[in-house]
Amino acid sequence: MKSIPLIFIPFAILSSSAQAALAQDLFVFPSQGQSEEQMERDKVECQIWARQQTGFDPLATPTATTPPPSREASQGGLLRGGLRGGALGAVAGAIGGDAGRGAATGAATGALMGGMRRSDQAVREQTAQRQWAQQQEAEQFRDRERFNLAFQTCLQGKGYTVNF
Repeated sequence: MKSIPLIFIPFAILSSSAQAALAQDLFVFPSQGQSEEQMERDKVECQIWARQQTGFDPLATPTATTPPPSREASQGGLLRGGLRGGALGAVAGAIGGDAGRGAATGAATGALMGGMRRSDQAVREQTAQRQWAQQQEAEQFRDRERFNLAFQTCLQGKGYTVNF
C-alpha cells in the first residue's frame, strides 16, 4: 500500500487555486487608456505567450516531474524475525542443553529486531516521500514564478502597469 495520494494533496491545492490565483495575484492597470475588452484580449495573449516561453500552464493540473520514490523491499517483520530468532535460539539452546528455552528467547529477540527493522524502513520511506513532495512543490512554485514574470513582461510591453 503506497501513500501516494497524500503526495498529491499539495498539487490538488495548487491546481484548485491556480485560476483564482491568476486573478488574485496581480493587479493590471491600463496606463495607456486601453478598454476593458482590449485588456482582456491582451491578458489572454500574454497568458499564451507566457506559457510558450516557460512551458508552464498555471491552469493545468500539476504533474510530477519525477516519479515518487519506490518502496524498499520488505526486510521482514515480527513473524519473519521471530522465526529466524527461534531457529537460531533452538540451535544455541540445544548446544547449551535447553533447546526450548533458547528457541523462546530467540523468537522473542528475533521478533523485536524484525519489528524494529520494519519500523525503521517505514520511517525511511515516509521521509523519502515527504522530501519528494517538497521538491515537487518547490518546482511548481519556481515554474509559477517564471510564468508570472513572463506574463508581467508581456503586459508591460503592451502598455499596462502590472503589480503582483
